[in-house]
Amino acid sequence: MPPHITLAFKDAFPHTIPIMLGYIFMGGVFGILLEKNGYGALWAAIMAIVIYGGTTQFIAVGLMAAGAGLWESFVLVSMINARQIFYSISVLEQFKAMGKKSYYMIYSLTDETLALLNLKNPKEGVDKQWFDFFIAFLNQSYWIIGCTLGALIGSKLNFDPKGLDFVMSAIFIVIFIEQWRNKAMRTPALIGIITSLVSLYIFGAEQFLLPALVGICIVLSLRRKSLES
Repeated sequence: MPPHITLAFKDAFPHTIPIMLGYIFMGGVFGILLEKNGYGALWAAIMAIVIYGGTTQFIAVGLMAAGAGLWESFVLVSMINARQIFYSISVLEQFKAMGKKSYYMIYSLTDETLALLNLKNPKEGVDKQWFDFFIAFLNQSYWIIGCTLGALIGSKLNFDPKGLDFVMSAIFIVIFIEQWRNKAMRTPALIGIITSLVSLYIFGAEQFLLPALVGICIVLSLRRKSLES
């Protein structure tokens, strides 16, 4: 690789280590669950590459096992991933400037990758666009490795995998802690907490997610200038 690309890779890698630990473990859990439902490592790798969505892949295991129809699966997955419509707006201009790399950035955007893109900046002299690209690329690589290894390991083990999917909740807690440690990000974090709690109270546990996301976007938009300053 050219020196400037190598430098960006070396600078990005340390920032992705917490995600690596979470993704390999979480992907491993997915791979085990998938294998226990009759699908092997090849399926795990394909789903990690094509779908690349933690919650979606975990739910897909149940849908596949239950023989759900294409339309039912489409509606459910669309509802789960609706949040990405809202938070992807914040990186449109950033990705637009990345040329051909923007297509991969759009495809590979996850909650954890977005958090790192917002929280981390390259060292002086490091290409920002390649830095962001490698954060996204490394994160997906960890996920693919975790899912595939999990399926391979699951084929050799005989145990009840019940409760393993709690790892999904654990990684979001780690991301929130990382955000809270950054003093500049505490106000957006509090806005997210308060808006979510209000939506939970009004709409209930089954329906609160979409209203909460809309409310968070509205409040953050109204307070954009003060937050940026």
